[in-house]
Amino acid sequence: MLSDNVNRIVRARVNDPGAVAAAAASRVRATSLLGEHGKAMIIAADQPARGANGVGGNPQAMADRFELLDRLCTALERPGVTGVLATADILEDLLLLGVLDGKSVFGSMNRAGLAGSVFEIDDRFTGYDAETIAAMGFDGGKMLTRIALGDPATPSVLENTAHAVDELNDRRLIAMVEPFLSRWQDGKIRNGLSTDAVITSVTIASGLGRRTAYTWLKLPVVDGMERVLASSTLPALLLGGEVMDADAAFASWGKALRQPTAQGLVVGRSLLYPAGGDVAGAVDKAVSLL
Repeated sequence: MLSDNVNRIVRARVNDPGAVAAAAASRVRATSLLGEHGKAMIIAADQPARGANGVGGNPQAMADRFELLDRLCTALERPGVTGVLATADILEDLLLLGVLDGKSVFGSMNRAGLAGSVFEIDDRFTGYDAETIAAMGFDGGKMLTRIALGDPATPSVLENTAHAVDELNDRRLIAMVEPFLSRWQDGKIRNGLSTDAVITSVTIASGLGRRTAYTWLKLPVVDGMERVLASSTLPALLLGGEVMDADAAFASWGKALRQPTAQGLVVGRSLLYPAGGDVAGAVDKAVSLL
């Protein structure tokens, strides 16, 4: 089945590139961003475009595109999964496979801040733009917004994010902002995950753009999520990141989801590459929290 899917994608890309636009035009769109459980369950797969392919002890786990697509298809077919977040190359593959009907779709917009690079904070918009997201019939765009007070590239990051927020809001599309208060440490970017650091990132991100009616936040789950989620009235989606202790992570997600602004989960590696390899089981467990 995996080889059949790969062959379908390659044949279309070589012989009929217009099939991507045709698949987008014929796709059955989601009627709501939220599922029957009243929350969003979005599978994230935009890490490879930033060179962040590692999962656990395997630094290239997500670099096998055939396997990643297979895992994504498994996750998307599970009951309760409402959508997907990815870059154009992956979303187009999924369109060609016909697995996005009835799902919300979010395009990843800024991927220039390559993992481990000296320019990691200078996260320019090299992926989707609002015009294309609208043309493809998608539901919104996501932008990673790392705020490093000691890095002079930060103002341009904030300005570019604000422009993207404006362009998406103008089109009544969701602007999904993922903020972090970050710093350079030993030549690497470290995201602050203390309660106060996340609150500061939330208050900064919430004020970006000339209007915020369609702005949502994508936030890490940290200690003191009651305070974090009380720092803005914008709807918030909780990100998973790479999970070391699955039971502890699921417990913290479930607790945070009880807060009024928490509207669901956006989880990638921890569901697509769970310990033990049971993608369907991991996804079903996450959905049960909703």
